[in-house]
Amino acid sequence: MIHVKWDREVLHFPVPPPDTPLGRLRADIEEYTQLPPSSFKLVHAGAVMKDDQAPISAYKIRENSTIALIGGHTVPEAPTPRQPLSKVKEPPTEENTISAIRTELGRVRSTLVPDVDAFILACSNPVATVPPSAMSVAQTGNLPSSSGIAPTAKQSKGPTSLDHTRLSELLLQSLLRLDALHLSGADWPDARQQRKAAVREVQGVLDRLDNAWASR
Repeated sequence: MIHVKWDREVLHFPVPPPDTPLGRLRADIEEYTQLPPSSFKLVHAGAVMKDDQAPISAYKIRENSTIALIGGHTVPEAPTPRQPLSKVKEPPTEENTISAIRTELGRVRSTLVPDVDAFILACSNPVATVPPSAMSVAQTGNLPSSSGIAPTAKQSKGPTSLDHTRLSELLLQSLLRLDALHLSGADWPDARQQRKAAVREVQGVLDRLDNAWASR
């Protein structure tokens, strides 16, 4: 079987033959979940699988592979904009694309990396005292609040699969946001280089997380 993680659910599908097009697997998932085709993305090993014509072997999908299904939620209708109709969104430039890349990478470094480090520490020493902010993102799915009240440190009982799943999903969402900053055809070498470096860094954090969980 192969496993498809969708929010808190894990779906199981028979392993297709290696030469099966990715589109066939996507269609099976659409049929099972009743999701619109354009409402979700499939991610394997930290990479978005885009080419439905490519065989699943090209994405190294095999027995016990785990695929993340990102999206699939109903998008509410946007409210009627109140701003003047003459105001239009500025077209993307290399400068604002680089700014968006740096913002996303800074968010990962400040809010996810500390929780991943705490998770890895807890995997290697489950009875260690973990700072009260540790795994706050993994437990809530939100960024830590800045209430100004310092909670008391407590003894950790060790990381859970939910901690691992939530941190994985947040890192995968970050990879998707970075992927969305790729503009096909744009000749922006600096933006391209910074985006690749950011993807490698976030993927490295995800690899550390998965390796710690697998070796606990």
